[in-house]
Amino acid sequence: MKRAEVIELFSRLRELDPHPTTELAYTTPFELLVAVVLSAQATDVGVNKATRKLYPVANTPQAILALGEEGLKRYISTIGLFNAKAKNVIALCRLLIEQHDGEVPRTREALEALPGVGRKTANVVLNTAFGVPTIAVDTHIFRVSNRTGLAPGKDVRAVEDKLEKVVPAEFKQDAHHWLILHGRYVCKARKPDCPHCVIRDLCRYKDKTVE
Repeated sequence: MKRAEVIELFSRLRELDPHPTTELAYTTPFELLVAVVLSAQATDVGVNKATRKLYPVANTPQAILALGEEGLKRYISTIGLFNAKAKNVIALCRLLIEQHDGEVPRTREALEALPGVGRKTANVVLNTAFGVPTIAVDTHIFRVSNRTGLAPGKDVRAVEDKLEKVVPAEFKQDAHHWLILHGRYVCKARKPDCPHCVIRDLCRYKDKTVE
């Protein structure tokens, strides 16, 4: 995709949604961090249902640690892989208290050193909580980047590296959210809604739907 087309693509997505953000419900960087850890292989809607009950009771590392693993499981048992996630969140809380005074660190290295936190989660937290222009690549962004020809790559890291190069600086802060929302609601996995897509004329996807 040529630079002029990339600029046009993001200009159209920005026009549709000037101030995009995550659909995960949170009020602090810590709440966001836990929500993103819980969202792996789960929907944002499902995570929000669980955290809506959890956060009024425990929304700090100290409070969640006090719940304990079994106590936490009672709140997140509706989320997939909740056993492993409960273990990770408890370990994560302990590490935040021991090494970061209970605060969420602001560097990728420190975030990725936390249990249950990979590169994608670190990127989401850096971008959404701290305003760092990172691009977290999930299945939606991977699909949109490859289908449209914006940033084709064989794996998520390849796509992330390419997006870092091709996304103009003025769009970088919000690119992640625009692409994820576009993949979630328009460029869907099974049947993309090409007739209602604002970037269909720029898109390189060969199998566009017609209805």
